[in-house]
Amino acid sequence: MTPVSAVDPSLAMQAIGLSKHYGHVVAMEGADFELARGEILAVVGDNGAGKSTLIKALAGALIPDFGQVYLDGESVRFSSPLDARLAGIETVYQELAVASQLDIAQNMFLGREMRKPGVLGSILRQLDKKRMRQQAAEQMHNLGIRVQSIRQAVATLSGGQRQAVAVARAAAWGRKVVILDEPTASLGVRETHQVLDLIRRVREHDISVVLISHSMPEVFAIADRIHIHRLGRRAAIVSPKTTVMSDVVAVMTGALPSDAVVSASLAAG
Repeated sequence: MTPVSAVDPSLAMQAIGLSKHYGHVVAMEGADFELARGEILAVVGDNGAGKSTLIKALAGALIPDFGQVYLDGESVRFSSPLDARLAGIETVYQELAVASQLDIAQNMFLGREMRKPGVLGSILRQLDKKRMRQQAAEQMHNLGIRVQSIRQAVATLSGGQRQAVAVARAAAWGRKVVILDEPTASLGVRETHQVLDLIRRVREHDISVVLISHSMPEVFAIADRIHIHRLGRRAAIVSPKTTVMSDVVAVMTGALPSDAVVSASLAAG
């Protein structure tokens, strides 16, 4: 069992003792979480380990029964995903939240549409499409995402490009943390590498990234640290530089005690 953490204001995001029960079903019990500023933290775990429950609690999609979430050392309470978004946390779920029939710029500002200044915007409620297209193009350029036109309908993009639009939108609005749930699911090898490169570029913009993934090769290729989740709580945090893939899988499945892999990781470091 991982010791209960103390509040650390140096962390971008932290959770202490999160619990969630559904009747007699324990989805999360005393779960801790720590995300450093400017890091890519991979969250891994077997099916039913409670990863989704943890992430939903961090993203405001679920209210834990007990425990506390902190941003930059300050206690926060989210009653909805909107609360988390207003605090600077954006989440890209496995089911792509893009509108296929809208263009790239419209998707980037979906739910955050900009209106023209003055009477045109306040009374006639006309959208400032030009400004949205300019800012969307700048964001795509800054992240190194290449598309034919910012006016291109998302339906015409490849799977990797669609995922890139979703990630770019999250990075544009997620001032502090971007949570990515299986961002490379259903992508080919080339598109997967493109999305992983994009995640690295997001981190370079001083945004902390949480990556939920079942792909161990991808996790070891991109993560700074690995949070191993098991039986509704954090089992261990290890470094991919000092831990072998088989040991991470063994802790996930319960074949290896978490203390053993943590000790080995510390010794190697």
